[in-house]
Amino acid sequence: MEFQVMPMTKKDIDEVLQLERLCFHVPWSREAFRMEIEKNQCAKYYVVRDNNQLIGYGGMWLILDEAHITNIAVHPDHRRQGVGRLIMETLMKEAAGLNMERMTLEVRVSNKAAIALYKSLGFEEGGIRKKYYSNNLEDALIMWNFHIGGWMNVQQDHG
Repeated sequence: MEFQVMPMTKKDIDEVLQLERLCFHVPWSREAFRMEIEKNQCAKYYVVRDNNQLIGYGGMWLILDEAHITNIAVHPDHRRQGVGRLIMETLMKEAAGLNMERMTLEVRVSNKAAIALYKSLGFEEGGIRKKYYSNNLEDALIMWNFHIGGWMNVQQDHG
């Protein structure tokens, strides 16, 4: 499969909102996405398309020398096809190219598939945020990759 990855624009917001509602109990609003892509100078968001259909997106904030993943979503019909990995690798490459030294994220402790993906990308467990998710008070696992630039270089050498 040949997926297309591109920066998120205003034109993508309607489709992103549909995916957001499908994937999350507490979805972000239209205004939140609009502010992220139009006003937040620290934010970078990307969409993934398959035959022009939006099947995933992801974003991050770049603060000092750190990239913080804000959200990643993949359409349920396209999971386990490498879309999540593609989004993460895109964000990691972008962050490394902008001289970010490390990357962090929170993930539901029950989301074993995502945790396994992040570990395969060099992330390590760093702590727990108790009752982080408002819909069910589930804990979040904090994960870190302290060498995103170095990790990306290793992947390119072996790719």
